[in-house]
Amino acid sequence: MTEEDSLAPGSEEARKPASLGRNTLVMASGTFVSRALGFARNAMLAAAIGVNTVAGNSYDVANKIPNALYAIVAAGVLNAVLVPQIVRAFRRPDGKRTVDRLVTLGVFGSLGLTVLLTLAAPVFVQLYTQDWSADQRGLAIGFAYWVIPQLFFYSVYTILGQVLNAREQFGPYMWAPVLNNIVSIAGLAIYLAVYGGYLADDAFVAGERLGGWGPAQISLLAGTATLGIAAQALILIWPLRRGGYRWRAVWSGPKGELRGVTSVAGWALGAILLDQVGVLVATRIASSANVGVDGAIDLSIAGNAAYFNALMLYLVPHSLVTVSLVTALGTPMARFAAAKDTTALRETTVRGLRIVTVFSLWSTAVLFALAPAIVRVSLPVQPNDEVMSVAYVLMALSLGAVPLALLLVFKRVFFALEDGRAVFYIQIPVTIAWLVGMVLAQDALPREWWTAGVALTLSLSNVVGVVLRAAGVRKRLGGLDGRRTVPVLLRAALAAAVTGVVGWSLLRFIPEPDLDDKMNALLVAFGALAVLIPLMGAVYFLLLRVLRVPEAGDVFGPILRRLRRTVR
Repeated sequence: MTEEDSLAPGSEEARKPASLGRNTLVMASGTFVSRALGFARNAMLAAAIGVNTVAGNSYDVANKIPNALYAIVAAGVLNAVLVPQIVRAFRRPDGKRTVDRLVTLGVFGSLGLTVLLTLAAPVFVQLYTQDWSADQRGLAIGFAYWVIPQLFFYSVYTILGQVLNAREQFGPYMWAPVLNNIVSIAGLAIYLAVYGGYLADDAFVAGERLGGWGPAQISLLAGTATLGIAAQALILIWPLRRGGYRWRAVWSGPKGELRGVTSVAGWALGAILLDQVGVLVATRIASSANVGVDGAIDLSIAGNAAYFNALMLYLVPHSLVTVSLVTALGTPMARFAAAKDTTALRETTVRGLRIVTVFSLWSTAVLFALAPAIVRVSLPVQPNDEVMSVAYVLMALSLGAVPLALLLVFKRVFFALEDGRAVFYIQIPVTIAWLVGMVLAQDALPREWWTAGVALTLSLSNVVGVVLRAAGVRKRLGGLDGRRTVPVLLRAALAAAVTGVVGWSLLRFIPEPDLDDKMNALLVAFGALAVLIPLMGAVYFLLLRVLRVPEAGDVFGPILRRLRRTVR
């Protein structure tokens, strides 16, 4: 199926058949570079403070606070409303003033909220932790004071980025995190040079050096992380100005001008808050998983930092392709919805569903089959017990890659239609399913599997969300072309299953690394991935062709075309 086939005749997208693939590739390339640098940053952070350690878990809880708040305020509310509203605004003669007002209220509202939430750092740490000592909570609070201000810069990044996306300047938004990672890596390099890594003193693992964490050490580690987010946000001012947008503060406007913003934002905020209830419970369970009765830390059991590391690895393919694709689709979706062109909106949605599912099935196969090698490459100096604790969590998360991708597409449709209420009501049973699943898993599983149980129940709860959101979107769009779509996706699932078995089997033939030699273990794992990931991609692509899955070209086509041009 070509890009022209799935677009409304006469639409702007139909006149630019390569735009979706080109825009997706531009965004994916930026995300790829950012994620590659993110691997280096996370590896350096793990070398500095460990993974299943006191300091590692303390920093993770502190860092989770601005990320959770970002999910609520920026990613949840701002992403939900900005692109559709900005697209609509730019269609009007006075639209720039409306956009200026949105930016003004968003930036200064985020600043005030950030100040209040920073002052509440001790409350957040108390909420997110369980069975921790007062010293460990104190360390987490010290980190939190430095990292919660990231919320303001995350919000600025999101607001400016969505203005760029609405103007179809997709590249800068996805490339800006590269600067963040560069700043963070520089800060970590200085930290390692000054203070060394946690492996330099085994007593650090047991928490006996908690008292040694002074203001200078905390500010260097956490402060440079916040500086990176600030750079990521402020760099977007340059492409906005070059693209012709000049912001000026606008505080008021005609009555009812932002009615669509407030109605959708309110429901979006409710849905994200429900989701964060699940995140809160998940963090509390994971934070207590590797804390023994006497307060000692068991490095072989995955804690909340291990969950975070697994989650970051799990989200790499999702952010590389799925988010880039859906972001590129978001603007035409909003345009079709504003024009009340249901046919074009349905065709765009179905096409997005099929492409992201075909890709996510392959990413599930890769993440599940190659999890130990993937984690070893991302955490090169960690002991093997720590690596495997993260790998098991990654395998559980990987099973939710397809539901996660579908949820994102369906949410974009609801927000394009300005129907935030449906997203909120559907989130209620999804959150309940996750909470009940986590409680049951904690009761049924031994402590060493609690964190993996949290990950698995997240994947299962997302299935509930997909079923409910699909029903809602189907009703609003008059169908999702299930007769053609379901058989295609079943064939793709078969191809992914075979690909996963191939990858899992071949990994068994890789020579066992010398775990006492970290460099040897890293090189073996990296070599395995360098061979097996492209091989699994080739196997999957060939099986899709044999099984006549047309989305094979959509998923791999832009990459293959770019490779051919590079070779030439």
